[in-house]
Amino acid sequence: MPRFSIIVPVYKVQGFLRECLDSVLGQSHGDFEVIAVDDRSPDGSGAILDEYAARDDRVRVLHLPENVGLGRARNAGLALAAGDYVLFLDSDDAYTPGLLAAVAARLAATDDPDILVFDHVRTHWWGRGGRSEAADLLASAGLETFGIRESPQYLNLFLVAWNKAYRRSFFQEHGLRYAAGLYEDAPVTYRSMVLAGRIACLDRIGVEYRQRRQGAITKTPGRRHFDIFPQYEGLFAFLEQRPDLDWARPLLLERALDHMLFVLAREDRVRPADRADFYREIRSFHRRHLPEGGFPQPDGWRGVEMRLLASAPYASYAAARGLRDLRAAALGGKRRAAKRASETALRGWYAAQSKRPLDPHLAVYSATHHRGVAGDPAAIHETAREIAPHIRGVWVVREDAVDALPPGIDHVTPGSRRYHEVMARATYWVNNVNWPGTLAKRPGSVHIHTHQGTPLKYMGADLLTKPGARHGFDVPQMLRRADRWDYSLVAGRHAERVWERAYPCHFTSLRTGSPRNDVLVGAGPERGREVRERLGIPAGHTVVLYAPTRRDYRRGGHVDRFDLARFAADLGPGHTLVVRLHPSLAAGVARGLGLSDLHRRGVLVDATDEPHVEDVMLASDVLVTDYSALMFDYALLDRPIVVHADDWGAFAASRGAYFDVTADAPGHVSRSYRELAWLFASGTWQDAEAARLRAGFRERYCEFEDGRAAERVVRLLMLGERGGALLPSARRTEGVRTRSEALIER
Repeated sequence: MPRFSIIVPVYKVQGFLRECLDSVLGQSHGDFEVIAVDDRSPDGSGAILDEYAARDDRVRVLHLPENVGLGRARNAGLALAAGDYVLFLDSDDAYTPGLLAAVAARLAATDDPDILVFDHVRTHWWGRGGRSEAADLLASAGLETFGIRESPQYLNLFLVAWNKAYRRSFFQEHGLRYAAGLYEDAPVTYRSMVLAGRIACLDRIGVEYRQRRQGAITKTPGRRHFDIFPQYEGLFAFLEQRPDLDWARPLLLERALDHMLFVLAREDRVRPADRADFYREIRSFHRRHLPEGGFPQPDGWRGVEMRLLASAPYASYAAARGLRDLRAAALGGKRRAAKRASETALRGWYAAQSKRPLDPHLAVYSATHHRGVAGDPAAIHETAREIAPHIRGVWVVREDAVDALPPGIDHVTPGSRRYHEVMARATYWVNNVNWPGTLAKRPGSVHIHTHQGTPLKYMGADLLTKPGARHGFDVPQMLRRADRWDYSLVAGRHAERVWERAYPCHFTSLRTGSPRNDVLVGAGPERGREVRERLGIPAGHTVVLYAPTRRDYRRGGHVDRFDLARFAADLGPGHTLVVRLHPSLAAGVARGLGLSDLHRRGVLVDATDEPHVEDVMLASDVLVTDYSALMFDYALLDRPIVVHADDWGAFAASRGAYFDVTADAPGHVSRSYRELAWLFASGTWQDAEAARLRAGFRERYCEFEDGRAAERVVRLLMLGERGGALLPSARRTEGVRTRSEALIER
């Protein structure tokens, strides 16, 4: 008996069917059967199913003699199911990698609940969307099971069949079956949820929910959407037979009315000519099933709509809805006017402050679009506090990052009155990205641009040759903002050449090294041990840091290159896999696709939220990356680096690269997961050739990194010292001190 039976109803999906089946058959957990139900599809779907069944005995195909619709096709597959758990998957959707392994682990951890619910992501024809509205609810469920009577908020989870794993015996015991027509998911979902004694949640994106541009039944206006009423009548007929479920009637009435009102408001479902009839059907349903004690009504407009159902005809409802829209438009206009007035006042304040003298003892810092105290600016600030304490440092930090600031950090939030005062008066501006274009550079101010690492991929003006990569970037505006730079910090001659090419502006290159990397040069094991303890990594483990970068050929930037759970398992005992996502991916769907779940289960450590990436590097023994700039920093630790370049051609073509990292790599290169796993299984990742490649890479790209970059910047640019800052070791003549001007080449 397989663990899972996956039922896939199939009708007119020949263009998507292979992707759907491949997403199931490629799962790392293989204990399942696929029951594909050909609902008399008129295209080539049936032949595709037979092809898959011929080459994989886990696939069974049922060809129906006539078209019966989605619900009844599911029932036909259910009759053949033999698995412990039943899952349904629509044939134009797809599973995400590792889903079934995560479901199996969660079921085992919760002692086989009746239902397990997981998340999804909407995949449009133009790309993947963000996390679903259910994400927070799934996360709040934690690791325990629950029932709906005690936790009714979970009736708000997405109302579909394919985001759940049902215990088959539970499904059979209660005679759960799908009815014909649209909205067939609703009665089965709600009936099963209130019947279930134990429900568990898995905070992981499991399904790529395809949003078809045209042809989706639920987005085709017509009278078929009136099917919603008999579907819910069936649910309430069931409740009439179950007085033990009287507690659920008010909850389910609210859910039913919410669903009906949602459909009524959708222009792609109910035609204008049908809305009065549809509204009357809702009122009739409300009148028939209203409990004596009423039902819980939501706040806001939806609650108003539900109260109107008791007395208001459609004309009154439509008038109330129109009035609400007018009020919303008027309120939006007032808000926009207030915002414009506030912005005008702040511009006036900024202009007034800009007439005051610059404060020679004020420096303003920011990192990565005001996300907090980090990177090169943080290293410069820390050193300035030690050797230039008379220079007061103020950080620009977003409101949502203020609570995470270290103690004692003076800060302002963007757009505030004090922000404009500080920006107008500060002599020193330190940032690793461009400052907003609304800020003017004053004569006498010193703008220090640190960048965010040594560049491999195209930047600045070079993006003009890569229209896909520069999508969303205004390159001319980027260059106008870079015109304000006075100094550009570089870690090597390669970076110096690239920045001067990518940003053809009037700045001076400083061969200082990267201040944030000072802690990496000659680093001892002590700090790494502290970080390991904080991350919960067992003593003595070999720590493998995986740090992928974003992709410009995929909307949203995230692409799963391999199964993280499989890699963690293949590394074997005595190893810990630590994952650090690119900052631009931290708040997207990447973690919901499995990373967060694997972290909770202890399969790996998600270190994306660690405030200082340098700490994560110090805690690791080897770096696995693709094309992240972290490789240049990590080389300073003289620890092994593996470049996983299975999509190098696509990456280089879409984004552009300044050199071929597969030919000039800091370590061994893998071009498939099989090669990556072999490098670690064989020990090749840390052989003499890896050390030779690493040393050559460090010499070519990191020649100005000597551990004194932050001190050099502060002494040269803030204290104005001459002759007090040593040259980087790669260019230093032993025993000779030199003038600081030698650091400058322009």
